[in-house]
Amino acid sequence: MSDAVLKVQSLTKKIGNATIVDNVSFEIKNNEIFGLLGPNGAGKTTIIRMITGLINRTGGSVMINGSDLDKDFEGAMNQLGAIVENPEFYKYMTGRKNILHYARMSPNDISNERIEEVIKLVKLEHAIDKKVKTYSLGMRQRLGVAQAILHKPSLLIFDEPTNGLDPQGIREFRDHLKLLASEGVGILISSHLLSEMQLMCDSFAVIEKGKLIHTKEHMIDEKAETIHQVSFAVNDGELANKILQEQFAEIPILSFDASTISVTATREQTARINRLLNGNELDVYEIGITRKSLEDKFFEITEQEMRESV
Repeated sequence: MSDAVLKVQSLTKKIGNATIVDNVSFEIKNNEIFGLLGPNGAGKTTIIRMITGLINRTGGSVMINGSDLDKDFEGAMNQLGAIVENPEFYKYMTGRKNILHYARMSPNDISNERIEEVIKLVKLEHAIDKKVKTYSLGMRQRLGVAQAILHKPSLLIFDEPTNGLDPQGIREFRDHLKLLASEGVGILISSHLLSEMQLMCDSFAVIEKGKLIHTKEHMIDEKAETIHQVSFAVNDGELANKILQEQFAEIPILSFDASTISVTATREQTARINRLLNGNELDVYEIGITRKSLEDKFFEITEQEMRESV
């Protein structure tokens, strides 16, 4: 069996003459946190609503852990846990009573031991017997995660889950997702908060005007051939510039001054430059590598798409 817990093929949604989602395909593996990126209105929530069966598809197929959404809807849903927009609970009831209510509705038998395990996993032991109306937004989000994972799903889906959370709440939520992924769960998360997605996700897809315009298997590419901007803090920048021009002419030099020289280089080339400078009796005090952020990559991708569509 494939290790893909979610396989989306040619997903399409049309309303009248308007195409909201246009032929989108991607896969998510177990242990993977997959980011669905795009500006507001790009079609991210529509894609999630089709995957979760909340709205009909115009075309395409959805497979959740081997179960076809069309042929075995109940089987697919049993493999899925989701929070679409903000989690809703009975605020006059305690967190525990809300969890027990969801457990009773589940088609699977959920033991008291599993309930206690989930409460501990999301770190709500201290507040689980308090009424939900006393919870902060971050605590309600954790209760939402507890409800979503109660039946041990293979796939979790979260739509803009960090909206309204403070920095501590966002970090706690991120840590919960990474723990769940480490236990074999595949996770799909949509957001327009690029800096947070970079910290949270293993891979991503970019959605623009309903189309998938880019996918990347790894958020941070550490391969030796990846080119970065590299700066060397040295005791003599002018001599470093002269040495590189004479002995490493293929390296583009961006700038230099009395104490620094900046180049574009791969990791392997960076190591060679360091050895070259040291071998010529130059002191290298610091090496700084500027990697492209996810925000940089996102705007690079979307701007290229805009140019090609003109």
